[in-house]
Formats: sequence, C-alpha cells, structure tokens
Amino acid sequence: MADHLLPGLLEACVVIGSSSEKLRELYQSTQETGRSNGIPALPLLEPEVLHVLAPPFVSREQAGNGVLKSFVRRRRSFIRKKREPPVPNTETPSEVEGVKGGGTEDVSVPKEVDLMALPQLCFPGGFQLSKEQREEQFHYLVFTDVFGNQTHGVVMQYYRPIHEGTSFLQNGLWSSRPSKLYSAYAFCIISKHPYYTALKDCLSCLLVQLKTCRLSDLEERVKEFATKLSLVPIPPPGQLHMTFSLRPLTIVLPSREDNDQPAVDLDLHIPLLCLRPQQLLQVLSCLLQEQRVVLFSADWARLTLVAESLLHYLQPLSWQQPYVPVLASGMLDFLMAPTAFLMGCHISHFEEVSAETDDLILVKIDTGSVSTSCSDTVDLPEIPLAAAECFTQRCMSLQIHYDLNQCHIASCSDISEQRAHRRTWQRNLNHDIQRITLELIVNVFRDVSSHLNYEHRVFNSEEFLKTREPTEQLFYKKVLETHIFHFFLKDRLNRKMDAFARMELHTRSETQKLKAMVENPRRPTMQEIQARRKSSVTEMRLNRRLGMSLPNLIDDRSIHFNRQISLTKILVPDPMLRTTPKPIKVFKLPEFPASISLSSVQSYYSELILQLGKAIFCVPPDNYALLARYYYLRGFINTLSSRRLEALSDFQNLYKTDTAIFPSQLVTWLVDSLQKEERQQADRRPELKRLILKVKKESEKVLDEPDYHIKKFVLPRTHLHQEEFVRCIQESGIVKDVATIHRLFDALTAESKRDSSSDMASRSPSSRSSLSFDSSASSEGHQKQVEPELFRVFYTFWKETEAEAQDVNLPSEVIEHLDNSECVYKLSSSVKTSHGVGKIAMTQKRLFLLTEGRPDFLEITKFRDIEEVKIASAASFLVRIPSLRIHTCSRTEVFEANLKAETELWNLVVKEMWAGRKMADQHKDPQYMAQALTNVLLMDAVVGCLQTQRSIYAASKLAYFDKVKHEVPMMVPETTSETLKHKINPSLYLAEPQTVHVLLYTPGQLSCSDSEGDGNPKLWVALSGGRVVVFDAASWSMLQDCIQVGASQLNCMLGLNQDQVWVGSQDSVIYIIDTRSMSCNKQLTEHRHEVTGFTLDNKDQQNGQQPYSCSAHGTILQWDSSSLKVKRQFQVKCDHLSSIQIHEGTLWCCCGDSIVELKKNGTLQRKVELPDELQSESRCFSSFIIVPERGQLWTGCADSGELCLWDTKDSSLPFERISLSGSTGVTCMIRVKDQIWVGCRATSGEDGQCDSQLRSQVLVVDPESHAVQKELQAHSDSIQTLCCAEDRYVLSGSACRDGKIAIWKVE
Repeated sequence: MADHLLPGLLEACVVIGSSSEKLRELYQSTQETGRSNGIPALPLLEPEVLHVLAPPFVSREQAGNGVLKSFVRRRRSFIRKKREPPVPNTETPSEVEGVKGGGTEDVSVPKEVDLMALPQLCFPGGFQLSKEQREEQFHYLVFTDVFGNQTHGVVMQYYRPIHEGTSFLQNGLWSSRPSKLYSAYAFCIISKHPYYTALKDCLSCLLVQLKTCRLSDLEERVKEFATKLSLVPIPPPGQLHMTFSLRPLTIVLPSREDNDQPAVDLDLHIPLLCLRPQQLLQVLSCLLQEQRVVLFSADWARLTLVAESLLHYLQPLSWQQPYVPVLASGMLDFLMAPTAFLMGCHISHFEEVSAETDDLILVKIDTGSVSTSCSDTVDLPEIPLAAAECFTQRCMSLQIHYDLNQCHIASCSDISEQRAHRRTWQRNLNHDIQRITLELIVNVFRDVSSHLNYEHRVFNSEEFLKTREPTEQLFYKKVLETHIFHFFLKDRLNRKMDAFARMELHTRSETQKLKAMVENPRRPTMQEIQARRKSSVTEMRLNRRLGMSLPNLIDDRSIHFNRQISLTKILVPDPMLRTTPKPIKVFKLPEFPASISLSSVQSYYSELILQLGKAIFCVPPDNYALLARYYYLRGFINTLSSRRLEALSDFQNLYKTDTAIFPSQLVTWLVDSLQKEERQQADRRPELKRLILKVKKESEKVLDEPDYHIKKFVLPRTHLHQEEFVRCIQESGIVKDVATIHRLFDALTAESKRDSSSDMASRSPSSRSSLSFDSSASSEGHQKQVEPELFRVFYTFWKETEAEAQDVNLPSEVIEHLDNSECVYKLSSSVKTSHGVGKIAMTQKRLFLLTEGRPDFLEITKFRDIEEVKIASAASFLVRIPSLRIHTCSRTEVFEANLKAETELWNLVVKEMWAGRKMADQHKDPQYMAQALTNVLLMDAVVGCLQTQRSIYAASKLAYFDKVKHEVPMMVPETTSETLKHKINPSLYLAEPQTVHVLLYTPGQLSCSDSEGDGNPKLWVALSGGRVVVFDAASWSMLQDCIQVGASQLNCMLGLNQDQVWVGSQDSVIYIIDTRSMSCNKQLTEHRHEVTGFTLDNKDQQNGQQPYSCSAHGTILQWDSSSLKVKRQFQVKCDHLSSIQIHEGTLWCCCGDSIVELKKNGTLQRKVELPDELQSESRCFSSFIIVPERGQLWTGCADSGELCLWDTKDSSLPFERISLSGSTGVTCMIRVKDQIWVGCRATSGEDGQCDSQLRSQVLVVDPESHAVQKELQAHSDSIQTLCCAEDRYVLSGSACRDGKIAIWKVE
C-alpha cells in the first residue's frame, strides 16, 4: 500500500549525535590535551545517526497475516557504515550503541527522508562539545522530493554530560568526579504533516523523561515515545480537532480546513512581528515573481516558521520552486542554483552570501530589512497599489500581541487552561490573517477569470495585461510567466471551488453582479471612467492612433487617457469580510497502552473504535460534517484492526455525509483484499454490496487523464475550415457563441474583389501587410476557407479597436448625461449633421453627438425610439453625398448626418442595434442587446479588415436581428408581453445553448448569517452533462456558472431543509448540493436505475419533512431527511416510472400508460389507464396534476395536443378532453394558485426554414371553466420544465435550440 492511504502522525523518529565510545575517546583525548597544553580545544564532530525508529513497531511475526503486516509502507534501506572519525588521532569507534552485528546495519527508513543530509540539518550550525549545560533548542525542517511532496521535521537539541559522573580509569586510578563536557543529541520527529507546534509539544514531553533517564535507557524511552506517536491518526479535513495526552501536556492536532489546504499549526503572525507591512509586501511580491529569496536570522527556528507563514500567505497559490528553509553551514552552495528558490541561512553568513552571489533577495528577519545582493534596495515591481493599500490597512487593524489582549483577564492557575486559551486566541488570529492575505490574493488576481476560455483552456494574457494600470503591467507581466501562476491558472480553468473562488464570488460589487447577467464586449463604463478619473492624475498625452477617432475638441485637456480601472480598486469594506472561525469539535484519543505488543495495540484500537461509536451516537443526525469525520476516523482504525467489512461500512456512510473526504484508493484496496468469507458476508449486506459493485465498476473504467494543459492563443498559420475557424475565434476571446462565429465565417468568406493598391493605401499602418490573396476566401473542393493572413488582419483590427475603447475617457459634461453602466462602443469621424459638426457616438442604449468646439452632449436618439433608418443623398458642389437619416418618435425633426464613406456601415449598425433593442424590449431579454452589440462590433471589424467594394455586403451577413425583423414578425403578443417579466440565459458563458432540463426555486432566509451564503432566494438550473447553474432570484444575476453533479443528464431536483438541494441523475445517484457552500458533497446510491422524480411530504408533523424518490424501473424510496437513510422501499410494476407526487397522504405515480395511486406503504389503491384509442397511438402520460378540492386528475401526453381530466373519486366516469390549439404535445404541468400552467412541445412555421419560426407555448388553463386563459409565447424550442416561485412567478425552461428561462408573472 502507498504511504498516503493510511495517514498517521509519525513517519520516523531519528536520534542524531555521537556514539558513547567515540565520546569517551574524545573526552580522554581532551583531558590529556588539557593537562599538557592548558585549556583544551573542543573539536568539531561529524554528527551521525544513532537510532531510526519508524512504524510499524509490531514485528511481522507478531502481526501474522493481519493488516499491520499488509500496511508496511514502502521504505528505502539505509545502510549505516562505520565512519572514520574526523579527528585523526582517535581510533575507529566501535559500533553505534544499540546496534548488533558487524560493520553495517540495515535500517528501515521512509523513502522520502534523506538520512545522509539529516545530521547536518539537525545541527545546522555544526556539532561541537560544550563545557557547560546549554538550554534545549528547537528548530524545524522541510524536506521536498522531486515531485513536490513535502515531509516535515521538528528537531530538539538536548545536551547531556558525557559520563554522568560514572567512574572511569584515569592514570591507573578510578575517578568518579563529574564530567565538565556536554554533548548534544538531536531528536527529530519526521511527519508528512506540518504539525510544528504539536510535535514541539511532543518533544517537550519527551524532554521531561530524558532529563531523568540514564543514557543506556535512552533508546528504550525514545522507542516508547515513538510508538505512542505512531498510534495517532491524522484528523480528516474539516472542523474536528484531535487531542491526546502525552504527560505532562495535552497535545492538540488541528485539522485542515479542506483537502487543498495544509493544516495550520504555527503562529501565522510571526512575520508581522518581524516585518512591517510594506516590507512584507515586498517579500510577497518577490515570491509571486519567483525571485531567489534568502531569509536570514540568528534563530534557526524562526527561519522555517517565517518561510512557512509566507507560503501560507500566498494560498491558494502554491510555491513550485526549490524550498529549503534551513541551510546548514555546509550547504551554502545551494544558493548558487540558477533557478528561483526560497531558502534560509544563519545571519552569520549574510556578508558571505551577499558578496559572492548576485541577484538574491536578502531578508533579515531579525531587523526587518529587505535588500538585494547588489544594493540596499529592491528594484522589483511592487504589488498593485490598491491591493497593497488595502492589505496594509487590514494589517494595522490586527491585534498581534497576546499580552495586550490579556491585560484585563485574570491569570490562569491551570497550565492546561492557559494553553487552551492561548490556542483559541491564536486560532482566531490565524483566521484573520488568512482572511486578510486571501483578500490580497483575490484583489490581485480577481480579473483573471474574465480572460479565461474554459472550453479551449486558453488564458488571454495579452488582453489581461491591457486592462491593468500602466504602473502595474510590469508586475503582472513577470507574475504571468511564473510556475506558481501557471498552477493557479490550472485550478481556475478547472473551475475549482476553493477559498479564492468563494471569496471572489462573495466580494463581487454590484457592477460585477450586473455584468454577470449579460456578457457584453469589454468596454469601460461611465462609472469606471469616473472612478479612474478620481483615482489617477490626468495624463496630458494623446495617442496618435486614438486622436484620429476622437472629437477634435478645442480644449483637449478635458479628455485624458488611461487604462481601464482595475477591479481590485473596488475594495470591499472590512465588515463584509469579517467572519468568525467555524466552531470546532475536539475528540480525545484514549490513553496509550503501557506496553508495546500486538495485543495491546489491538486493545487500544478497540477502545478507540468504541469511543468513536459513542461519539457518533451522540451527534445529531443532521450534523453531517461531524458525522463524516467520525466515520472516516473509525473506518481508518477499523482498517488498521483488520476489520475490513466494518471499515467499508464506515466509508460507505461518507456518501451520505461528505464525499469530499472519501478515501477512494483505500476503499479500492480494501475491496481487493477481502477474503472469500468476507466477500460472502458483504454480499449479504445491501449497502456493502452496492459499494463493492460501485468500486469494481469504477476500477474497470478506462480513466481518461484530466486535461490540465493551458494554451496561449497563437494566430493560425494555415487555412481555416469552419470548425477550425470556430476554435480559433473562441480561443482568441472574441466570441464564444458558435452561431455567431458561423455568421462571421460566412462574412469573411464572402466573395469579394478589391483594388490591391487602393486597399493597401487605406489600411491602418498596423494592419498593412503584403496580402497576396485575390479574395478573402480560397476554395478547395468548394469548401470555404479563411486564409491565415486575413485572420491576422481581422484579429489585429478587433484588438486595436478594443484597446482604443479601453483608452478613451469622455468629458465630464458628457458623462453626466449617460448612465453609469453605459459604454461607448463606436465613434464616427468628424461629420456634418443637422445639429452641427461633431462625432456620432454609440452606446448600448443610444446615439449621441459630441459637438466640436466646446464639448457638449446632444442626444440623437435612444434605439427603442427609432421609427425609421434610411440612406439619403445630399447635394454638395454638384456632388451627391450619401447621408444617414434617422426618424424617431421622440422628435419631429429628422436627424441627418453626412457620414460619407461610413454611411452604409452606420446604416447597418444602427438598424442592427434598433432591431436588437426592439427584440430585447419585447422579449424582455437583455441578451438580445448584448448579441446585437457583438454583431455590430464584428461588422465594424469585417469592414475594417476587408475594405473592399463588397465589404458592406460581407458585413450584412452579421446583421442577424435586422434580418429576423424582416423575415419574421417581431411583435410579441400583448398577453405574452404583459405576463412576461424577464428572460435569463443559463448558457451565458457556454459556446452553445444547453437544454434546461430542470428548474428549482428555493426561498430566501431572513435569518441567514453564514458568511459563505446569503439570504436571497435562488434559482437552480440543471443543464446538460450534469451541470447545475445557480441564479440569485432577487437580482437574476448568475452566482455559479457550473456546479458539476456527475456527468449524466439530470432529471429532477428537490429543495430540502433550506440547506440542501437533491438532484436525481440518469446514473442512478441522488446528488446533494449544500446551498451555502454550493458544492456537491453527498450522494445517495440506493437506487439501481436512473432517478426520475422527487416529492416531499410536509404534512407529517411528527416526522417532519419526508422526501420520496423514484427510479425508472418502478422503485420508490422514502427517506429520513436527517439521517439520509431509507425508511421504506416498495416497487411499482410499470415500464417506466417518470414522476411521483403526494396528495392527502397518498402517492400518485406517472407510469407511462397509467397513473397509479398508492398508499404510503406501497399498496395499490387506484389505477387510471390510457383509453384504448390513445393506447393504439403508442402514447404515454408525460405529466399530471391533482386538484384534490375538485376531485380532478389532469393528465397530458407528450405527443397529444390535449389534456384529459379524470374524476379521482370515481374513476369509472368518462374522462373529459381539453383541446390545446396550436400544441402538438404536453411536456410538463404545474399548478399555481387556481391555475394550471402547461408547457408544450415546439411547433414550426409553414416553411420551417428560420430558427426563429420555431415556437412553443406556455398555456394557462382555468380548472373551473377548462378554458385556456392565456397563450404565452417566449421560447423557440420545446418547454422542458416549469417551476413556481412563491406563487408570484412561474419559470419556464426550454430545450437547446432556445436554452433560455422565461419568468412569468402570476395574476
């Protein structure tokens, strides 16, 4: 078995020093030298390994065939040889004390530990005898292997007299006077886990015993000590800490907060005591840029503690370079390494290191200074100012002095109580420091996610750099090239929901939340322009390129240019970030056995299992997190005790409590190691049988290696077919939507001819190149292609236009007339208009004129007010100049602009924006306007890069909404318009629309105080491929764009207890999402077939909420909502059970060709079957509604455009039919107040050629009159699901051709 499968505290305990024989020889030699020369010189010794104690401490013979034998960890053999002593006059020492045999010894050593270097690291300042008793000293080590795995060590140096006053022969006489020489012994505890404080406390307990024991008993005491530590398991991630008694102290092992973070068992405020915030930021900046950093201190312990704290500050970024926090005096050559590193040296080596090595960042911890080996200052880019100022401010508010915090508190008379109080204070302080440093990282890297392409795993670094402040760009440029940032990018592209992602989500500003509703092309808003104007000094320089696209104002000082304000300047107030640490639970291990034997160890494990069982019994069944930790620990101990079936049962319970800590590899090993008798017993236990089948199934799968690569966008070098063109455009970050990219491909491959010389003359300097093609597309086998040079020109034009918009700032007089969210997307050249000379500017809402001379704002029109747009011609000097005329409903006069060569393009642009605004207003879908904006910008880029006679024709292929307006009537029916409140797009960040399979609304919580969540209501959306998207139902902004719930289609959802969402999947698993952390960490695996439906019994006051679930093959399970255990199970005989509902204590099941009513015990009570005439048409029920007060059962079929009504009291009565005009089938139904809402299949128009002609209806039926009250049309594909929001709104989701959600008002 691999080492990491069974996590224990102790890896090895190593004793370093010098052998007794060697010390006696040195003593005698020193005494003789002293008598002859006066004061004897104490020689430097070479430390050596005296003892290596590594678990398991029960021999294989004792363990027999048990698990203790099976779990002997893979270790490397260390051969200890007799070494020649460094002192030439001394004889070769005899074998090391306690070692039997010849000249070598084979010692079992953990494979990650290098014992050859360990003696030096345990005595980093050298090993020398002392003439006086010295105080014990501690320091800490970190070992890193080639794969980046770390092992940690805590070292205690303890001095003992060489002979302890025993008699020895001197000059032929026996003497018993005490020795005056002392020798140091180093005791090093090696662990996989960074428990620095806990292991220091353990060594302090050992020290008490060492002071009272003889040297001959030392090995036995150390072995006893190491054996006890080997019995200590590591607490799983979460809020369960562990304690054990090691007399005289109680040792505490804090747990990790989650799987991705190491345990924090040190004082994180130590760097704040040593360095001012400004110097600390310098060091963090150097680490982020992967510089060669060396820490210096006179205290060896301080080096590691400061280095470890610094790396904690960088979380979730993980240091990827060489890391040696303690360099022994003989290891200074490591500092000559050409790569980046973080290392630590004694302060005595400072002058030597700074003089002989260049380009080092030198940090004096003791004095708090930061310099380089070349100068006293650090000339490196600093962390962005806004984030740095926020960090400094937060640091100043920390209370980092324990004594100041305890001035008003009575002194503790109990050392245990005092230590516990100090731990609580330190834990709270560590929590605050982690929060502050995480906020720093979030503020520095918040915008990274907006420049990621998840589908193609591309980070657009160049675009990210363009959005940074000029003074910050060098810092980001260096950071973006580092390994530490590369691994951070991998986590972002994998959509990892870690502490960074949670804080970034929780601290979004209102502006960022609004941007999450609609994906617009990146442009600075008026609010951002005003903010950067206040925060930066006005720059008086004009970019030559930009000057040609802005109004020619007389006082150009009113316009200045700067980069878009960084979102890190939108800082969150400190109270919003202040959180208290989560409450912890402490579990105390039993007392350690007095003797070491197999029986005593097994008795200890039995007592531990018994205590864990008692703890599990006392935990409330709804405290899943704590239960999971107890189950995990008990499963681990059961594994060590050879109780494989009990271990599997405990690990099986993790599915229902917390799958995040499920030990997959350990469970697989347990299943594979089951004996024949154990396997037979497991088959008789349903839960174990399911687990074993699941493990076998998973092991048989061909595991695809996860895609962790990160690409940088590179311009293509070959001709692009349509599929390749789509990929390149998406990777470039221009557009994601596939349909839009297809239209762009058609535009760029439209046949056009151009005059080469005039074309090249008219191109912008940056776009000029020796283009050699005669048309914008080449043809091979009649297949269109885009040439690489054309793609380059198009891409360059697009990016230059985007950069120009980032640099533009409008006069204050203009900004006052615009909304905060408006952005300028297009600006004309200076033209003559009916309102004077100026430049026409376009935002997403309006057209306005920037007049020449004194800067002024003149609104031309809002897009929704336009009545007509056409091209006219005006006479000028016997030449007719084309002009653009715009008729609006807000003004009687016609606006006219002589746009000359720009007229046709502006005509296309204004018409597309007009059509997009009309559709957005009528369909109440802001995404239409965002799409129109994208189309317009693409038109501009196509015309700019082609610049041929037919470039306008090519650009017209992108005028999608204007085309739809002419081909299909745009007018939305009045009833639809009045009832429709809003539309949202759950596939906003995806390349193509996805089918909305299920919708679930969960109400808000007024008393919500959890920092990770909020009290707003939420809308949960199940898309294809196991993707769940979450919206804030108060603002309809997207909170989570992807919670991955398996990989299969999701069929149903259920909200439970305000903190859980149950999701039924085609893979037969019920996934449970935590609504606060928005993570899926529980699974119910009792179903054998796809889960198709849920229902909830709220009327059982005695038992609370009682959820039911059903699967396709007719299994119905009743669950205990607190323990997540099955209370009752029964089977319905049917071909396909698609849904269930509970009414008045009975279950109603939709079983394909029948509706079945069951009692709660599963007894059949009633059955309603399809009429013969419908059965002959191979129809089946798709949905049903019970109206109990009317005694009615409403049913619908997927391929029948009618509803059938049945009498629930007398099923023998004939059923009624309600014809649904314009519908070809019913897909779903819900009841809201006294209305029946019906979702229908989509129908197409007569020709069926245009996408927009596909329509589906949501019908509102009156249950009393059986009349259709409303016919609502808002989707262009079949309605897949309906859900109700507190009887105020009904939400409908459609299939992938539309993929949107409509929000309807309920009257």
